[in-house]
Amino acid sequence: MPVELREETPAETGRASAVRPVPILLTARELHLGGIERDIAQIALHIDRARFEPHVASYSAEGMRREELRAAGVPLLDLPVTSLKSPSVVSAALKLRRYIRDHGIELVHAYDSSAAFAVPVARALGVPAVLGSTLGHRSLLDPRTRRLLRWTDKIVDAVVVNCEAMRRHMRDEERVPGERIELCYNGVDTGVFCPRRGRIIEPAAGGAFVLGAVCVLRPEKSLDLLQEAFTRARRLRPGMKLRIVGSGPELAKLQANSRRLGIEDGCEFAPATREVAAALREFDIYVSSSRSEAFSNTILEAMASGCCVVGSRVGGTPELIGNDERGLLFEAGNAADLAAKLIELAENQGLRRALGRRAAEFAAETFTIEIAARRMAEIYETILRRKALR
Repeated sequence: MPVELREETPAETGRASAVRPVPILLTARELHLGGIERDIAQIALHIDRARFEPHVASYSAEGMRREELRAAGVPLLDLPVTSLKSPSVVSAALKLRRYIRDHGIELVHAYDSSAAFAVPVARALGVPAVLGSTLGHRSLLDPRTRRLLRWTDKIVDAVVVNCEAMRRHMRDEERVPGERIELCYNGVDTGVFCPRRGRIIEPAAGGAFVLGAVCVLRPEKSLDLLQEAFTRARRLRPGMKLRIVGSGPELAKLQANSRRLGIEDGCEFAPATREVAAALREFDIYVSSSRSEAFSNTILEAMASGCCVVGSRVGGTPELIGNDERGLLFEAGNAADLAAKLIELAENQGLRRALGRRAAEFAAETFTIEIAARRMAEIYETILRRKALR
């Protein structure tokens, strides 16, 4: 039977320890270094354990986030799905069915395209609450995956988004009714990502003025545009360095582009790292040059760290940066505009400091992981209560 969620009376508080937390299952394709993987791990680690008992399932049995979850004692489920057309999907579905029944799972929340697998299985088993998520623009997906997710949109109880831009995308382009869209902004761990006392603003590492980006090296990140803008900016501000931290399919292309532009001596590449906070502290300016973005975790982490941020005017980035209040925005795809913003900030230390200070204050007041975890718990309880009433 579904666990009933209700407010306790004062007389019942003494029996609170006897109330079983609601078992929930969060699913993702992978638990590696990407933003969605970070989101699912953060919620599983920080959601109120007195109210919810989180379990996490993924298609892969490897990954940095998986190690974090295991170390924290979060139960993990491997679902070896190689393709929805593969025979592996049948055995994985049977495994998921057993797990849901054995652990009394009351809510399933698919954070990415794993919804195409997990949502119909959960629905067929009568799981009381089933949710999906859209944490990035669906134009980045292949047509088949997008069609499958449009189908699961119709059978979930709610779709969770991470910014107003994604809410508009789901309502206006994916045709999900507004009342079935729930907003939960991402959160940042301000114990890890925070301004360093006595942080050197200029110069940062080794006497150089460093522009930086931390991301998975995918086409939509438009890092070739950042390289072009850097090429323009450093003609006017010698001594600049560009450091790109991350791994992914675009690495060889970006390395070739640095040779083409003649910036090999000034463009550095570092592999993906667990020590993102340390990497951010080496930057004088953090740059997000994406042509498509939802609510960027790394922009938020850079802001919380007190970095001066420049971001493209796409997705949820304006919601983070504001109207040049906590960073500067440039027109997506416009290398000249980005270069102009970089030069403006490189030449104005006072502006960089003011933007970084306001960004850190805003992140600490508005977008902590504790705030995000409380909001997600509210969404879960709202959906469960709504289903119980029905």
